[in-house]
Amino acid sequence: MSLASWFRWNEPPNRISQRNPTEMVVETLMMELSWQIKQAEKQQRERENEYRKIKTGVDYGWLVSYPKQSYDISPGERLQLEDMCTKIHPSYCGPVILRFRQVVAEYEPEAQEVSQLFRSVLQEAAEKIKEEEEAKKLARQWNTKNRTSLSLTTFKSRSRISPFISDIKTISEDVERGTQPTRRVWSMPEFRNTK
Repeated sequence: MSLASWFRWNEPPNRISQRNPTEMVVETLMMELSWQIKQAEKQQRERENEYRKIKTGVDYGWLVSYPKQSYDISPGERLQLEDMCTKIHPSYCGPVILRFRQVVAEYEPEAQEVSQLFRSVLQEAAEKIKEEEEAKKLARQWNTKNRTSLSLTTFKSRSRISPFISDIKTISEDVERGTQPTRRVWSMPEFRNTK
């Protein structure tokens, strides 16, 4: 028997890429949840040992053997959380994990409370994704409306605007006509209307 069959070196390398991205997100997020539950249990045991040590004055922690993981979420709750994880886009998987770790570090929850924190982080992320999709939809609508309205106004005008010739009479011209024109002292040239 060859070693290649033991290590499966002859399998095609594209095996990982055949997985659905949604399944990968669900699996990654649920692994993070179970890891955080284990960490919360570990911290809870450490707090209990410290309390016992302070209370009795003797440390018997080295005698105690703990089970690997004593708390597990119910199957119904697990299915609900997996369903919520399917709504998370793969590009948001990393930020959701970072936010979840931040919330766990901030609150230092018991093992039973970790799944509720996870649920709140997933709801927050789903709402943020929904808001961003609505904003993109509004932006697309705005851009299509904007293109049609601008296409109507971009026609070329045949009339030219001349800043020095004006047929519009103003009050200041009537007042100036009654007086003698004065020479300008400013650095601007003098413009005279020759008619």
